[in-house]
Amino acid sequence: MERGAGLARSRPFPRRPQLAMFARKTRKIEFLCKPEDEGVLAPPRPAREVMPDWFRRLPAVDKERLSPKNNGLTVKRCMPFLDALTTGWILPLVATVRLEIADGGKTVNAGWDFDRVMVSYHGKHQVAGHPHLPRPPSKFHNYWTIRTPPGWSCLFTPPLNRSNSIFEIASGVVDTDEYVSPIHFPFFATGEDGLYVLEKGTPLVQVIPFRRADTQLPAEIRAETPEDAAASKRVFRNTIAGDGWYRKSARAPR
Repeated sequence: MERGAGLARSRPFPRRPQLAMFARKTRKIEFLCKPEDEGVLAPPRPAREVMPDWFRRLPAVDKERLSPKNNGLTVKRCMPFLDALTTGWILPLVATVRLEIADGGKTVNAGWDFDRVMVSYHGKHQVAGHPHLPRPPSKFHNYWTIRTPPGWSCLFTPPLNRSNSIFEIASGVVDTDEYVSPIHFPFFATGEDGLYVLEKGTPLVQVIPFRRADTQLPAEIRAETPEDAAASKRVFRNTIAGDGWYRKSARAPR
């Protein structure tokens, strides 16, 4: 990596298009584990491969709702919803955890049979005023190290459009180009009192890599012009004129 950086600085001319394309293709996110854990830990998976069962079963058109006044479309035809589901990677629970919630959520106990710590706890003072208190702030332990190219970070967030009724992960952003070490995930147990078995491979967080420079776009905040309004109306009318316009004409290829 250092050699590549030095070479780029010493070039007298802009990088040729084919070399720039090669550089883009070689960018990657890495998920690293200890050698003895390979083949044991539940592995990260592309988010597009971990679709919720209810979404897989849902038809694109509900024929029972289809009528002259209703197109019967379901969220399966909603590209923004789908793109949220399929962006990035799903980092799973690496081993099965038993989570017991009691006293109206005030008490949380966890157990596991794996030979690594899977859950630990934070002090409530660390999140004083949080709306989930008095539920105790807890933490799932992760044994994958995530590494990204220079200038890239990762957003760690609850799996998008995959809500569960048992726990809620706290979102965070980590500069994974420099912080190359396992990242653990704080959470609140939000379920009703009872014993829950969280199986190995349960979706834990969605990992979305992004280039930090791209988050600093300047903003222009103003009233729309007549041209802006006309463009917006044209997009809206195209959207309602026929099914799939956004997917076919406005959505970037994936």
